[in-house]
Amino acid sequence: MRWRILQSLFWAGVALLLTVTMAGAAGDKAGRPSEFLLLVQISLLIAIGRGLGELMQRIGQPSVIGELLAGLLLGPSFFGWIWPEAQHALFPPSPEQKALLDGIAQFGILLLLLLTGMETDLKLVRKVGRAAAAISVTGIVVPFICGFALGQFLPQSLLPHPEARLVASLFLGTALSISSVKIVAVVVREMNFMRRDVGQIIVATAIIDDTIGWIIIAMIFSLASQGTLDVYSVGKALLGTLAFVAISFTIGRRLTFRLIRWANDTLVSAAAVISVILLIMSVMAMITHLIGVHTVLGAFMAGVLVGESPILTRQIDERLRGLISSLFMPVFFGLAGLSADLTVLKDPNLLMLTAALVLIASIGKFGGAFAGGALSGLTRRESYALASGMNARGSTEVIIATIGLSMGMLSQNLFSMIVTMAILTTMAMPPMLRAALTQLPLKMGEKERLEREEFEQKGFVANLERLLLAADESANARFASYISGLLAGRRGLPITVLHVAPPRDHDPKHDGKETLESIVKSAACAIAETDEDSSGQIDVVTRVPKGKPLEAIAEEAKKGFDLLVVGMDKTLDDKDGFDRKIEDIGASFKGPMAIVAARGAHLEQPVAPDLKILVPVSGSAVSRRGAEIAIALVRVSPDPLKVVYVSTTRDRGARRGSASLSLAREEAILKDIAAVGARYNVDVSTALRANTAPEQAILEEIRASRANLVVLGVDRISGDRLNFGSVAHAVLSKSSVSVLLVADGEASKAEP
Repeated sequence: MRWRILQSLFWAGVALLLTVTMAGAAGDKAGRPSEFLLLVQISLLIAIGRGLGELMQRIGQPSVIGELLAGLLLGPSFFGWIWPEAQHALFPPSPEQKALLDGIAQFGILLLLLLTGMETDLKLVRKVGRAAAAISVTGIVVPFICGFALGQFLPQSLLPHPEARLVASLFLGTALSISSVKIVAVVVREMNFMRRDVGQIIVATAIIDDTIGWIIIAMIFSLASQGTLDVYSVGKALLGTLAFVAISFTIGRRLTFRLIRWANDTLVSAAAVISVILLIMSVMAMITHLIGVHTVLGAFMAGVLVGESPILTRQIDERLRGLISSLFMPVFFGLAGLSADLTVLKDPNLLMLTAALVLIASIGKFGGAFAGGALSGLTRRESYALASGMNARGSTEVIIATIGLSMGMLSQNLFSMIVTMAILTTMAMPPMLRAALTQLPLKMGEKERLEREEFEQKGFVANLERLLLAADESANARFASYISGLLAGRRGLPITVLHVAPPRDHDPKHDGKETLESIVKSAACAIAETDEDSSGQIDVVTRVPKGKPLEAIAEEAKKGFDLLVVGMDKTLDDKDGFDRKIEDIGASFKGPMAIVAARGAHLEQPVAPDLKILVPVSGSAVSRRGAEIAIALVRVSPDPLKVVYVSTTRDRGARRGSASLSLAREEAILKDIAAVGARYNVDVSTALRANTAPEQAILEEIRASRANLVVLGVDRISGDRLNFGSVAHAVLSKSSVSVLLVADGEASKAEP
């Protein structure tokens, strides 16, 4: 009953909108585009597209299918068939009105490709690049030949110009051979296969497909419009594409990062970084248009460069994704469905030809991609999954067919047949790919990578994007610089070095820039020597504040740093409290911070020191954060990481009540940290000191393990002074070895 009421209300609303729209259209005698009509069109495409998309997702199909179906329902295939006057009133054929909706749709697809580029893992693409290129070539050649052959045997009634059969056959061959990178990217992402190795190969192959496709289209366009092949235009598109990609990955990579950092650090207006990224995307899309390739390549490359930038990628993704999914995707894919008229398929002959077209397209693409996968060394199951994913056509074919239709090379019937093929192959792709992947077990390396990525999504170190180092020119500051470089090196995080208190004999001509900058970079290079995924290249900016150092800290804190590392000549004052300078720094920075206190050999050799790390854990979130930091640091050391379980006051009380349960919990905590270390190939040795006061247990383990660095995760306790609790205070004041305190950004009321 409730569903019938909702249906009645929905159709009543649609009828009301139609009535008003028809009245508005009838009253507009000048033929000007109507803003009201545009809003009605967008509202209907969003409402029906998102509704059908929700239904499709519930039955295991991607939401893009629902958005395509929404266009078919609102277009001449259904709505125009049962009520042509109302359909023409809603979606008038005037070029001016269509241009409004098309402009929104085209900009939306650029945003979709921007997001797709941001999610592309270049490290994986480099590994699969050769395979993707081979698969793309075979996956294009085989269906292209099939489509061209079909075009040669089509009835003359399907050709607007039978004497130009060659060009029509070329258009048909191209439409059958190119996978839609937009559809493929959406489907692979919605099915959560983007991070699978085969998912990366599918997307990389689709990108190559799309690029080659537009070069082929440039050749066919030249042949169709001029009657001869314009070698200059084709050469410009090919060489321009290669030059564009090369410049993007060299100059463009660094320029993009600098622009994002400049916008974040300098501009004070809301969402300034998003505006800069949209400008980068638009400029790169215009460049690819000028060199004769479709704008989607420029948008995709912009996304890759933004994704390579180590800062703000999560915020950018979150802000863009919702708008794209809720507005631009329903409009774009709905518009693709609106362009088709499936009523022509009521002709049995056309229906048979369409079925033959779908069959030839599927067999050609599937067979070509499968053969390419086999030739590239993939297993039979991997090749099957790949071929299943590459069979989706979608919007690229619609665009190609639209070009052919507008040039008079394709008839309306042939255009509708191609759109039908695109929709059916796209709908067949998700269940085929899902079935193929269920038969494709995860390889050990892939499984470990996916587990590590899942862990890193919730971790602390893996989500760091920018580091701020507040230091003077002391030995402790140099040791803190080395620690910062180790943390930043694996993922190439940018570091800002802020000189907050230079010593009295400091030479202002040098400002310590060369010393601390080189230390940070040498540490990053040390990480690169032990981690093949690390380039060892990081961006270091050194700032010497002109005003008060504390004001500089507060100003830098506004720029979104994820961790402040403090390295000052004096850590504690004469009363065993923190030195006043560190107190003030802590008061100026409310985020996570790490305080470095070098002792012993690390004061004599702060750069490239021998690290034997001990990390106490208790099962709390802050102790786990300390363990993550320790695992990141110990990767340059040949010695294993020592993890000791220490209990809090609450733990010791619970242990007396149930010793066996407490022991099981403590061992589980140690095993969990050991498992985290194993994900990064870090050897971990464990110890259990649950019956001793935590500060005493840590000091005893320092002597027993001969560690020279203690990494201690601590809570920041609220109060007038900087306070991390009695355990941290005791370890920092009594330890004979270096200490790294890793504190959270929120002050708690009581010590854990």
